[in-house]
Amino acid sequence: MSEAETKTKIEINELLKEPSLFKIIYVNDNETSMEFVVESLVEIFDYAPTTAESLTIKVHEEGAATVAVLPYEMAEQKGIEVTVSARSQGYPLQVKLEPEA
Repeated sequence: MSEAETKTKIEINELLKEPSLFKIIYVNDNETSMEFVVESLVEIFDYAPTTAESLTIKVHEEGAATVAVLPYEMAEQKGIEVTVSARSQGYPLQVKLEPEA
């Protein structure tokens, strides 16, 4: 007598979707120092100081500016890091996340 063999067929769905991207937006206010904004862009987003300064001026002059575009989980984490750092130094800096169009 022989035993019946069972074979399992596995189908792999290779239609992987890229994660959605989100814009990280700094919103200008009258209390957060420009030095803090530059520092946060250098330390948290790894910008060169000159690029961070340009972005800071854009936030200041336009009222808000996109500082990075990342997958949602990364954008959320960076936003939290900036907010925690701002609050620990007494700044009310607002960081918004918006889906990239």
